[in-house]
Amino acid sequence: MSASESNLFPLVGLQAVANAHNEWVAVTLHVPQASTAPLLAALAAADAYAFLAPLDCIIPLADPHGVDEAVLAQLVPQRTIFRLPAQLAGDKQIQKKCQQWRDAGYRILLDGADASPVVAAQVDARALSFDAAGARPALHQLLPLPGPHLAYNIVDAAQLAALQEIGVSWFAGDYALQHARQQSEPEDATSRRRLLALLGLLARDADAHELEVPLKQDPSLSYHLLKLVNSAAFGFTAPITSFSQAISLLGRRQLQRWLQLLLYARQQDDGKIHALLPLAAVRAAQMEALCQLRGGDRDAQDLAFMAGVFSLLDVLLGMPMHEIIATLNLAPEVNDALLERNGELGTLLALVESATPPPEVLRRAGIDGETYWRSLLQAYQWAIQVSRNL
Repeated sequence: MSASESNLFPLVGLQAVANAHNEWVAVTLHVPQASTAPLLAALAAADAYAFLAPLDCIIPLADPHGVDEAVLAQLVPQRTIFRLPAQLAGDKQIQKKCQQWRDAGYRILLDGADASPVVAAQVDARALSFDAAGARPALHQLLPLPGPHLAYNIVDAAQLAALQEIGVSWFAGDYALQHARQQSEPEDATSRRRLLALLGLLARDADAHELEVPLKQDPSLSYHLLKLVNSAAFGFTAPITSFSQAISLLGRRQLQRWLQLLLYARQQDDGKIHALLPLAAVRAAQMEALCQLRGGDRDAQDLAFMAGVFSLLDVLLGMPMHEIIATLNLAPEVNDALLERNGELGTLLALVESATPPPEVLRRAGIDGETYWRSLLQAYQWAIQVSRNL
C-alpha cells in the first residue's frame, strides 16, 4: 500500500460488548463515514472474523441501502448483527432487505429507545439496542422480544445495574474504567502492600525464589496462576502443581507477562471475570504490536507491554498513579508514559487508550490506518484468548 493509499485507510474502532458476567460476547465495528466503503476496506485488509472469533460482530448501519452483494460477501452471516436505526423500520425496501438478511442468517438489532415490538416485527428484529446516555426503553418494550438487548455508552456500575433490572443483558461503554475498585470490598492494607511488592519484583526482574514468596501469600493470585498453566492454552501433558514448576515451564518472560495480567484476575469472589482484565490485555498486546511494527527490539516490546498493562493500575487499585509508580522500580520511559504520556511509549499509550484515535494522534505516532487496524485485531484476538484462560 502506498503512503497516499495508507493515509486514506479508514480509522476503524472496535468496542467490546460484554454480558452480565463481564465475558465478551460481541464487538461493535465503528467506522467514521456513513458509507459502506470504509467497512469494505477494513474487512478486506484482514480477516476480522478470524481474529475476533468466536465473538459476534455488530455493524451499525446508517444507510442500509448501501449493504449490497459486495459488502455481504465480506461478512459471516451467523456472526453478523446489523444495528438498524428504528426510524428506518417503516421503509418498505428496508423491510424487504431485512427479511432477506434474516433468511440468510444475519441478525438485526433495532436501535432506539422509542422502538417497540410492533416496529421490531416490521424488520424481523429480535432485540433492541439503545444509547444509555439518553432515554431508556420501558420494560414492556423489551420483554416481548427474545433479545439479547444491548445498551451502549454505559458510564458506571450504577447505570449498569439499572439496565439489568429492565432486561438488558449485553453492555458496552466505559463503565469498567469508572471506579471499578469501588464495586468490590476495599482491599486491606496488607494485601495491597503484597500486591505492590509483587509488582516491584516483576519490574526489577527478580529471580524465581523471590517471586514465590508473595505468590504463596496470595491465594487468589496463586489459584489463577496454577489454573492458567494447567489450561489448554499451554498444553502441558502433566499437571502443574507448584509455583517452581510453573515458573520453570513458562519461562521468565512469559511468567512476567502473565503475572502482570493476573493482577486483574484478583478479588472476583462472585465468579465474574474482572471487567478490566480484557481491557488491560488489549492495551498491552496492541502496545507490543505497535512497538514491534515500529522496529522496537524484544526489550522495547516488553516495556511497551508493561506500560499497557500497568496503565489501568490506578483504576484497579483505586490509587493515584503517581503513588503506585513511587513504590515500583520501573524504567524511566515507562514512568514517563504512565504519568505524563510522554516519550515514544507515552505516544503509543495515548493511541491505544482512544476508542478511535484522531488522525493527528496516528501521525504523531508514525502509524498509518491499516497498521493500526491490524494491531487492534491482533490485540483483541489475544485478549479474547486471555479472558478464556484466566
